[in-house]
Amino acid sequence: MTDETSEAAAPRQPYHHGDLQRALIAAAEAILIERGVEGFTLREAARRAGVSAAAPAHHFGSAAGLLTEVAVLGFETLTRYLREGAESGGVDPAARLRGQGIGYIRFARAHPARFLLMFRKDRLSWEDGRLRAAGQAAFAELEDAVRAYRGIAAGQPLDRAALTTVLAAWSTVHGFAHLALDGKFDGIGAAAGGVTAEDLLPEMLAGLWPTRADPA
Repeated sequence: MTDETSEAAAPRQPYHHGDLQRALIAAAEAILIERGVEGFTLREAARRAGVSAAAPAHHFGSAAGLLTEVAVLGFETLTRYLREGAESGGVDPAARLRGQGIGYIRFARAHPARFLLMFRKDRLSWEDGRLRAAGQAAFAELEDAVRAYRGIAAGQPLDRAALTTVLAAWSTVHGFAHLALDGKFDGIGAAAGGVTAEDLLPEMLAGLWPTRADPA
């Protein structure tokens, strides 16, 4: 019996519309964790969800459509981590900005498949309004934190210095997250008593964005 015959003969799990979408998104994320985005296929997502090979295309249109749903979920989750990170900083704008940086790293560590997919221009449908809105919502959290740090009123345009801070903050934590996920920090603190890169992250961010009471 061929694989195709076995697959066709296997009983299909009945799903309600929303349940099937969630099952396919969960299957896609599992594939990304195991195989990376290059190993993702709609057929494999369907197999893991226990539905026909045509089901993902019916609901999402294409592989890019399904991956876009995972990316939307990623940006929504990132927004939550950024808000929680800012809240951990209390009322001090510098501590809130640093808290967002730590939240960004925590998100990448907790959801590596989403993180590694979210910025893949070649695999996502960036014309999708929901994806753009989710990405803009996450970016707005960083912008608001930088406004507070730079003393700019809420909703006002970023000046040159504030935009520089936004880019520096994003680049710093994004690069840190990639290096951490790639294992580049493994064993880096062995000579310093086994300290990890994540242990040093708060100190690193404090050096970049100290509170106003800290020495410059």
